[in-house]
Parts: sequence; structure tokens; C-alpha cells
Amino acid sequence: MLVGMIAHLRGMVTQLNTGEIVIDVQGVGYRVMVSDTLGMHTRIGDTVTVYTHMHVREDIMDLYGFAHAEDLILFRQLIDVSGIGPKTALGIFSRGNRSEIRDAIAAGDVSFFTHVPRLGTKNAQKIIIELKGKIDLTEGSDPIVRDVTEALRQFGFGDQEIRHVMSQIDPGTTRLEDRIAQALRLLGKGGRNG
Repeated sequence: MLVGMIAHLRGMVTQLNTGEIVIDVQGVGYRVMVSDTLGMHTRIGDTVTVYTHMHVREDIMDLYGFAHAEDLILFRQLIDVSGIGPKTALGIFSRGNRSEIRDAIAAGDVSFFTHVPRLGTKNAQKIIIELKGKIDLTEGSDPIVRDVTEALRQFGFGDQEIRHVMSQIDPGTTRLEDRIAQALRLLGKGGRNG
């Protein structure tokens, strides 16, 4: 994978086309491939910063751009999966945002990915299998959720079990100790012996 020398671009959007924008950076126009979602939230004249990945083949040099550095990291994880090219990976970002993609991977939701053009069941399964262990369950969550998650991991529970039980914890429970205790009670009903 070629990371490229352009890490990010900041400039004014001068053109908008389906799946791409042109950003003027001090008089140089860079054509950047973007997800449909990012394209819809961008207007000509906007000053934007995009984090970029350069994709080079014999006859092509394309820049792929994302509004957040974390999106770029996930994009690179996706294209590291054999059979997933940058256009398909960008299509995944048109299907959902970073959190939704990560949730689909964690939940093993094959149908989320098979709705993306050019992405069949086999490659959808490969994405889930190869990335499930790399996806941080706690990314973007509040500190108490991270602390509960880490505590449950220390007790030996897996991310899938933790994700399932987190959705069942009473949101009104604000103390860390109470949330951990509630999670352990719920997990105990599933037959796990501590």
C-alpha cells in the first residue's frame, strides 16, 4: 500500500462532481475522491480540510479524502483486506459513517456490506473476519463506557459479549462501580462463571 506524500489538504472547494471534489490549495487544484456523504455536505466555496490517501497504479494516481483522520485509518484498514479496492472501500463510507461501519464489523453484519456496489458476500465476510480484532470497541465512547468495557475485558469477557450487555445497562446508572456490577449480573445470567 502506498501512503503517499500528501497527508492532508486544506483549501477551497471549486468543483463538485459525483464522488469527487476539487480543492484549490494556493492555486493548485487537487481532485479528491470522496464518499457520497461527504460530497453532500460540501458546497462550492467551502474551505475544507481532508485527510488523504494516495492510490497509485500504472495508469492512475488518485487521492481519496476524508473529513476525519480516524476515517482515513479505517479506510486503510479496509483496503488492506484482500479483494477490497479503494473505490469499494469508499463505497462503504457512502453506506455508513465510521461508527456504523465499525458497529457492523463488530456485530458481524454481512448485509451492511453487501449493499455496497461491487461488494459480495465473500468479501463482506473477509472484512468482518480480518478487521473484527482490529476494531477498538471503545472508540468515540464516553469515559465511563470505556472504563466499564476495560473492566469487563479484565474479567475475560469478549467484545461481542460486552457490546451486547452494554446496550442493556440502565443509562440512569451513573456510578462506574454500579455499571460494572450491573453488567456482571447480566453477563452472569448468560452462564459465564467468574
